[in-house]
Amino acid sequence: MCSDCLDAFKPTALAKRSSLRALVAGLVALVWLVLAGAADARELRACADPNNMPFSDASGEGFENKIAEIVAADLGAKLTYTWWAQRRGFVRNTLKAGLCDLVLGTPANVEMLRTTSPYYRSSYVFVARQDGPDVTSFDDPRLRDMRIGVQLIGDDGANSPPVQALGRRGIVGHLVGYPVYGDYSAPNPAARIVEAVASGEVDVAVVWGPLAGYFATKQKVPLRITPVTPRIDGPQLPLMYDISMGVRREDDRLRGDVNSALARHKAEIDAVLTQYGVPLLDIAGSPVR
Repeated sequence: MCSDCLDAFKPTALAKRSSLRALVAGLVALVWLVLAGAADARELRACADPNNMPFSDASGEGFENKIAEIVAADLGAKLTYTWWAQRRGFVRNTLKAGLCDLVLGTPANVEMLRTTSPYYRSSYVFVARQDGPDVTSFDDPRLRDMRIGVQLIGDDGANSPPVQALGRRGIVGHLVGYPVYGDYSAPNPAARIVEAVASGEVDVAVVWGPLAGYFATKQKVPLRITPVTPRIDGPQLPLMYDISMGVRREDDRLRGDVNSALARHKAEIDAVLTQYGVPLLDIAGSPVR
Protein backbone atom coordinates (compact mmCIF):
# COMPACT_ATOMS: atom_id res chain seq x y z
CA MET A 1 0.00 0.00 0.00
CA CYS A 2 1.30 3.48 -0.86
CA SER A 3 2.74 5.64 1.89
CA ASP A 4 0.10 8.31 1.28
CA CYS A 5 -2.61 5.71 1.71
CA LEU A 6 -1.07 4.61 5.00
CA ASP A 7 -0.97 8.21 6.16
CA ALA A 8 -4.75 8.26 5.88
CA PHE A 9 -4.87 5.83 8.80
CA LYS A 10 -2.64 7.99 11.06
CA PRO A 11 -4.64 10.11 13.55
CA THR A 12 -4.27 13.83 13.13
CA ALA A 13 -3.33 16.06 16.07
CA LEU A 14 -6.94 17.25 16.20
CA ALA A 15 -8.19 13.69 16.30
CA LYS A 16 -5.75 12.85 19.09
CA ARG A 17 -6.94 15.80 21.15
CA SER A 18 -10.56 14.81 20.57
CA SER A 19 -9.88 11.25 21.67
CA LEU A 20 -8.09 12.48 24.79
CA ARG A 21 -10.97 14.78 25.68
CA ALA A 22 -13.42 11.93 25.19
CA LEU A 23 -11.33 9.68 27.43
CA VAL A 24 -11.12 12.31 30.16
CA ALA A 25 -14.84 12.98 29.92
CA GLY A 26 -15.53 9.27 30.23
CA LEU A 27 -13.30 8.97 33.29
CA VAL A 28 -14.97 11.97 34.93
CA ALA A 29 -18.39 10.46 34.29
CA LEU A 30 -17.24 7.15 35.77
CA VAL A 31 -15.92 8.89 38.90
CA TRP A 32 -19.24 10.70 39.32
CA LEU A 33 -21.12 7.42 38.99
CA VAL A 34 -18.92 5.80 41.65
CA LEU A 35 -19.34 8.78 43.98
CA ALA A 36 -23.08 8.85 43.42
CA GLY A 37 -23.29 5.14 44.15
CA ALA A 38 -21.27 5.60 47.33
CA ALA A 39 -23.53 8.44 48.39
CA ASP A 40 -26.60 6.31 47.78
CA ALA A 41 -25.18 3.27 49.64
CA ARG A 42 -27.11 2.83 52.87
CA GLU A 43 -25.47 2.52 56.25
CA LEU A 44 -27.13 0.93 59.26
CA ARG A 45 -25.45 2.51 62.29
CA ALA A 46 -26.07 0.35 65.35
CA CYS A 47 -25.51 1.31 69.00
CA ALA A 48 -24.21 -1.65 71.03
CA ASP A 49 -22.09 -2.78 73.96
CA PRO A 50 -18.68 -4.26 73.04
CA ASN A 51 -18.55 -6.60 76.08
CA ASN A 52 -22.05 -7.86 76.73
CA MET A 53 -22.33 -11.47 75.67
CA PRO A 54 -24.55 -13.19 74.73
CA PHE A 55 -26.17 -9.99 73.44
CA SER A 56 -23.32 -8.18 71.69
CA ASP A 57 -19.57 -7.86 71.60
CA ALA A 58 -16.93 -6.07 69.57
CA SER A 59 -16.16 -9.17 67.49
CA GLY A 60 -19.81 -9.47 66.42
CA GLU A 61 -20.42 -12.79 68.18
CA GLY A 62 -23.56 -11.87 70.15
CA PHE A 63 -27.03 -12.83 69.00
CA GLU A 64 -28.00 -9.16 68.66
CA ASN A 65 -25.04 -8.77 66.29
CA LYS A 66 -26.29 -11.69 64.22
CA ILE A 67 -29.83 -10.30 64.09
CA ALA A 68 -28.50 -6.86 63.13
CA GLU A 69 -26.63 -8.53 60.25
CA ILE A 70 -29.89 -10.07 59.05
CA VAL A 71 -31.64 -6.70 59.17
CA ALA A 72 -28.78 -4.90 57.42
CA ALA A 73 -28.67 -7.48 54.63
CA ASP A 74 -32.41 -7.13 54.11
CA LEU A 75 -32.06 -3.34 53.84
CA GLY A 76 -29.07 -3.58 51.52
CA ALA A 77 -27.10 -1.58 54.07
CA LYS A 78 -23.59 -1.68 55.46
CA LEU A 79 -23.69 -2.45 59.17
CA THR A 80 -21.47 -0.26 61.38
CA TYR A 81 -21.27 0.13 65.16
CA THR A 82 -20.86 2.76 67.81
CA TRP A 83 -19.59 0.83 70.83
CA TRP A 84 -20.51 2.03 74.31
CA ALA A 85 -20.88 0.23 77.64
CA GLN A 86 -24.59 -0.33 78.17
CA ARG A 87 -24.87 1.45 81.48
CA ARG A 88 -26.57 4.60 82.63
CA GLY A 89 -26.28 7.22 79.89
CA PHE A 90 -25.97 4.67 77.08
CA VAL A 91 -28.80 6.09 74.94
CA ARG A 92 -27.83 9.69 75.70
CA ASN A 93 -24.23 9.13 74.65
CA THR A 94 -24.97 7.11 71.51
CA LEU A 95 -28.34 7.46 69.81
CA LYS A 96 -29.26 10.88 71.15
CA ALA A 97 -25.74 12.15 70.46
CA GLY A 98 -26.24 11.30 66.79
CA LEU A 99 -23.46 8.71 66.72
CA CYS A 100 -25.75 5.85 65.68
CA ASP A 101 -29.36 5.24 64.69
CA LEU A 102 -30.51 1.85 65.99
CA VAL A 103 -30.33 0.49 69.54
CA LEU A 104 -30.25 -3.29 69.60
CA GLY A 105 -32.21 -5.29 72.17
CA THR A 106 -34.28 -2.89 74.24
CA PRO A 107 -37.54 -3.52 76.14
CA ALA A 108 -40.59 -2.72 74.02
CA ASN A 109 -42.17 0.69 74.58
CA VAL A 110 -39.30 2.08 76.65
CA GLU A 111 -40.00 5.79 76.99
CA MET A 112 -36.71 7.31 75.82
CA LEU A 113 -36.92 5.59 72.42
CA ARG A 114 -39.41 4.71 69.75
CA THR A 115 -39.32 0.96 69.60
CA THR A 116 -39.96 -1.47 66.77
CA SER A 117 -42.35 -4.39 66.93
CA PRO A 118 -40.97 -6.99 69.38
CA TYR A 119 -38.89 -9.75 67.83
CA TYR A 120 -38.85 -12.01 70.89
CA ARG A 121 -40.29 -12.43 74.35
CA SER A 122 -38.44 -13.97 77.27
CA SER A 123 -38.63 -14.04 81.06
CA TYR A 124 -36.55 -14.34 84.15
CA VAL A 125 -35.67 -17.94 84.98
CA PHE A 126 -34.65 -20.01 87.96
CA VAL A 127 -31.17 -21.48 87.47
CA ALA A 128 -30.17 -24.49 89.57
CA ARG A 129 -27.78 -27.41 89.28
CA GLN A 130 -29.36 -30.41 87.61
CA ASP A 131 -29.04 -32.28 90.91
CA GLY A 132 -30.31 -29.27 92.88
CA PRO A 133 -33.76 -27.93 93.82
CA ASP A 134 -36.41 -27.93 91.09
CA VAL A 135 -37.85 -24.50 91.94
CA THR A 136 -40.45 -23.15 89.53
CA SER A 137 -42.29 -20.49 91.56
CA PHE A 138 -41.54 -17.56 93.82
CA ASP A 139 -44.14 -19.10 96.15
CA ASP A 140 -42.03 -22.24 96.74
CA PRO A 141 -41.52 -22.35 100.55
CA ARG A 142 -38.06 -23.90 100.13
CA LEU A 143 -36.74 -20.55 98.88
CA ARG A 144 -36.80 -19.21 102.44
CA ASP A 145 -33.91 -21.48 103.40
CA MET A 146 -31.84 -21.21 100.22
CA ARG A 147 -28.98 -18.98 99.18
CA ILE A 148 -30.49 -17.18 96.22
CA GLY A 149 -28.42 -15.34 93.62
CA VAL A 150 -30.13 -12.22 92.28
CA GLN A 151 -29.15 -9.59 89.74
CA LEU A 152 -28.66 -6.01 90.87
CA ILE A 153 -29.40 -3.37 88.25
CA GLY A 154 -27.58 -0.07 87.87
CA ASP A 155 -24.51 1.44 89.45
CA ASP A 156 -26.52 2.07 92.62
CA GLY A 157 -27.59 -1.59 92.94
CA ALA A 158 -31.27 -0.92 92.40
CA ASN A 159 -33.53 -3.89 92.95
CA SER A 160 -34.34 -6.02 89.92
CA PRO A 161 -37.89 -7.41 89.43
CA PRO A 162 -36.97 -10.79 91.00
CA VAL A 163 -35.61 -9.03 94.10
CA GLN A 164 -38.90 -7.16 94.38
CA ALA A 165 -40.90 -10.37 93.91
CA LEU A 166 -38.90 -12.14 96.64
CA GLY A 167 -39.15 -9.10 98.89
CA ARG A 168 -42.94 -9.09 98.58
CA ARG A 169 -42.83 -12.56 100.14
CA GLY A 170 -40.39 -11.63 102.88
CA ILE A 171 -37.61 -13.71 101.30
CA VAL A 172 -34.66 -11.42 101.91
CA GLY A 173 -32.35 -13.08 104.43
CA HIS A 174 -30.26 -15.21 102.09
CA LEU A 175 -30.03 -13.13 98.92
CA VAL A 176 -26.63 -12.80 97.24
CA GLY A 177 -26.37 -9.89 94.82
CA TYR A 178 -24.50 -9.93 91.51
CA PRO A 179 -24.35 -6.66 89.56
CA VAL A 180 -25.75 -6.97 86.05
CA TYR A 181 -22.73 -5.07 84.74
CA GLY A 182 -20.15 -6.91 86.81
CA ASP A 183 -16.42 -6.27 86.41
CA TYR A 184 -16.40 -4.67 82.98
CA SER A 185 -12.62 -5.02 82.71
CA ALA A 186 -13.07 -8.80 82.44
CA PRO A 187 -14.75 -10.71 79.62
CA ASN A 188 -18.37 -11.76 80.09
CA PRO A 189 -18.89 -9.79 83.32
CA ALA A 190 -22.59 -10.70 83.57
CA ALA A 191 -21.85 -14.44 83.68
CA ARG A 192 -20.80 -14.45 87.34
CA ILE A 193 -24.27 -15.19 88.69
CA VAL A 194 -24.59 -18.34 86.56
CA GLU A 195 -21.07 -19.42 87.48
CA ALA A 196 -22.06 -19.04 91.15
CA VAL A 197 -24.78 -21.64 90.71
CA ALA A 198 -22.40 -24.05 89.01
CA SER A 199 -19.78 -23.66 91.74
CA GLY A 200 -22.31 -24.09 94.57
CA GLU A 201 -21.81 -20.55 95.85
CA VAL A 202 -25.60 -20.21 95.73
CA ASP A 203 -28.32 -22.86 95.67
CA VAL A 204 -30.43 -21.21 93.01
CA ALA A 205 -30.37 -17.93 91.07
CA VAL A 206 -33.01 -15.83 89.36
CA VAL A 207 -31.54 -14.56 86.10
CA TRP A 208 -32.75 -12.83 82.94
CA GLY A 209 -33.49 -15.69 80.56
CA PRO A 210 -31.21 -14.96 77.55
CA LEU A 211 -28.22 -14.50 79.84
CA ALA A 212 -28.96 -17.67 81.80
CA GLY A 213 -29.66 -19.82 78.76
CA TYR A 214 -26.38 -18.93 77.09
CA PHE A 215 -24.00 -19.19 80.03
CA ALA A 216 -25.60 -22.30 81.52
CA THR A 217 -24.24 -24.29 78.60
CA LYS A 218 -20.71 -22.99 79.30
CA GLN A 219 -20.50 -24.50 82.80
CA LYS A 220 -18.70 -27.71 83.79
CA VAL A 221 -21.79 -29.09 85.54
CA PRO A 222 -25.28 -29.40 84.01
CA LEU A 223 -27.71 -26.68 85.03
CA ARG A 224 -31.50 -26.54 84.91
CA ILE A 225 -33.27 -23.48 83.45
CA THR A 226 -36.93 -22.92 84.42
CA PRO A 227 -39.02 -19.83 83.55
CA VAL A 228 -40.32 -18.21 86.73
CA THR A 229 -43.93 -18.15 87.86
CA PRO A 230 -45.86 -16.03 88.23
CA ARG A 231 -44.65 -14.08 85.20
CA ILE A 232 -46.58 -11.01 86.27
CA ASP A 233 -46.37 -10.65 90.03
CA GLY A 234 -49.23 -8.46 91.11
CA PRO A 235 -50.61 -5.77 88.82
CA GLN A 236 -47.36 -3.90 88.12
CA LEU A 237 -44.38 -6.25 88.33
CA PRO A 238 -43.75 -8.09 85.07
CA LEU A 239 -41.06 -10.75 85.02
CA MET A 240 -41.31 -11.34 81.27
CA TYR A 241 -40.59 -8.75 78.60
CA ASP A 242 -41.02 -8.17 74.89
CA ILE A 243 -37.73 -7.13 73.29
CA SER A 244 -37.50 -4.71 70.37
CA MET A 245 -35.01 -2.42 68.69
CA GLY A 246 -35.11 1.32 69.27
CA VAL A 247 -34.78 4.41 67.07
CA ARG A 248 -35.21 8.14 67.60
CA ARG A 249 -38.82 9.13 68.10
CA GLU A 250 -38.96 10.99 64.79
CA ASP A 251 -37.25 8.30 62.71
CA ASP A 252 -40.35 6.81 61.10
CA ARG A 253 -38.54 5.58 58.01
CA LEU A 254 -35.92 3.49 59.81
CA ARG A 255 -38.48 2.09 62.24
CA GLY A 256 -40.72 1.02 59.37
CA ASP A 257 -37.85 -0.52 57.42
CA VAL A 258 -36.58 -2.45 60.44
CA ASN A 259 -40.09 -3.65 61.29
CA SER A 260 -40.48 -5.01 57.77
CA ALA A 261 -37.10 -6.74 57.92
CA LEU A 262 -37.88 -8.32 61.30
CA ALA A 263 -41.19 -9.64 59.97
CA ARG A 264 -39.68 -11.03 56.77
CA HIS A 265 -36.93 -12.87 58.61
CA LYS A 266 -38.76 -14.07 61.71
CA ALA A 267 -37.82 -17.71 61.14
CA GLU A 268 -34.12 -16.86 60.78
CA ILE A 269 -34.20 -14.65 63.86
CA ASP A 270 -35.94 -17.36 65.93
CA ALA A 271 -33.25 -19.80 64.80
CA VAL A 272 -30.50 -17.45 66.01
CA LEU A 273 -32.22 -17.01 69.38
CA THR A 274 -32.62 -20.77 69.76
CA GLN A 275 -28.98 -21.33 68.85
CA TYR A 276 -27.94 -19.02 71.70
CA GLY A 277 -30.21 -20.76 74.22
CA VAL A 278 -32.68 -17.90 74.68
CA PRO A 279 -35.77 -19.17 76.57
CA LEU A 280 -38.56 -18.00 74.27
CA LEU A 281 -42.19 -17.37 75.22
CA ASP A 282 -45.00 -16.96 72.74
CA ILE A 283 -47.33 -14.00 72.75
CA ALA A 284 -49.52 -15.66 75.37
CA GLY A 285 -46.57 -16.04 77.70
CA SER A 286 -46.21 -19.80 77.37
CA PRO A 287 -42.95 -21.53 76.39
CA VAL A 288 -42.46 -21.84 72.64
CA ARG A 289 -42.70 -25.47 71.63
